Amino acid sequence: MVWTLNDYPESMKNLDKPVRKKAIDIANSMLDDGYKEGRAIPIAIEQAKEWYQNADEEEIHSYEKGGKPTQRSKEGKEKTNNPERLEEGEEVYKHDEGWAVASSGSSQASEVYDTKNGAVERAAEIAKNKGTSLTIYRADGTVEDTRNY
Repeated sequence: MVWTLNDYPESMKNLDKPVRKKAIDIANSMLDDGYKEGRAIPIAIEQAKEWYQNADEEEIHSYEKGGKPTQRSKEGKEKTNNPERLEEGEEVYKHDEGWAVASSGSSQASEVYDTKNGAVERAAEIAKNKGTSLTIYRADGTVEDTRNY
């Protein structure tokens, strides 16, 4: 099924309009790539919320005024919604600026937190939404814990 701004999953109804539109774009793209609805919807919502938090007002406004979600735009194919990244687990490791959250095998952190607990909470949330794993490292680089979701 292709979702639109008039016909979308119930779990997207309380999202702000630009976040909902982005989630619809991401979910539609994931379905095109062979993901099942049950996995695509929560991942799309999480990624849309993350996009909204990181986008500036101009980008949000431009995206909101753009085409319909069913018209695949380049915004719907951003690096953050690479299907390859969706299969990878999350990692928490020591970073120069605090504690990093990143997909396994990625070259850079997606987020950096002041505290390890904050990073672990966020990484666990992402891993749960993706149905993957979480590896937590100590400051010395050794594995402290591994969790599967």
